[in-house]
Amino acid sequence: MSKRSDIIDGSQAPFQNRGLVYTEVLGWVDLGHAQGTDIRYLLNKIAQGEASGKEFYDVTYSQGMTSRWGLVRSGEVMTWQVKHGRHDYEQKSIALAMMMSMALRFESFQSSFPNNLVTDSGFSGEDLVSDLLGFYRVVSVHNPFHLLRPVSKAKALRRWDHYGKIGNWKNKTFLPLLFPDPEKFPNAKPYKSVLPSFMRTVVPYSDFQSGNVMLPQHDKTFIVLGADNNRSGL
Repeated sequence: MSKRSDIIDGSQAPFQNRGLVYTEVLGWVDLGHAQGTDIRYLLNKIAQGEASGKEFYDVTYSQGMTSRWGLVRSGEVMTWQVKHGRHDYEQKSIALAMMMSMALRFESFQSSFPNNLVTDSGFSGEDLVSDLLGFYRVVSVHNPFHLLRPVSKAKALRRWDHYGKIGNWKNKTFLPLLFPDPEKFPNAKPYKSVLPSFMRTVVPYSDFQSGNVMLPQHDKTFIVLGADNNRSGL
């Protein structure tokens, strides 16, 4: 759940793993979501499967959230079965499809009762585009912020104070949700924009009729006591 106190100066975005920045290209970006740690794990799992020698191998991925004080972690987990022989681009395509599918499920999970009583994070305007940025920071441009044009903390705070907290603005797509500078455009409304070219180079896998990737297996909701991570690939 992003808070006003999470906002940092855009110049710090390349060096921080936590915080909230506003960018002219992607809108609000949650740097925690945009780390790409889960994508590295997911691609490593696929690579291990390819190296295993098995005709089919399982790839498991999850997203979760942690309660206050880190006492309980809950979320969603899925397992896809992949046939050996997927080339590099196809591996990235599978990873992207898994991330996008899981991200939508997890945001729905956060939006559902009773989670929506304690958090406004479900489909919060920055979440999905930040997840996608994390993917491309792993497979494409590691430090893309010079392309995204992050603004100063003062300009970001001005947007937050004018439009309200980002959790009130829902976005169920992976497209950027932009908030025009209220000092320049006082009557403007937030609007969806397009992704930069480097975030459109991989197509999410969809050829489930080929038998090379089986549809999700063993999908479930999980609850873990005493966990302290908010995102992972199990």
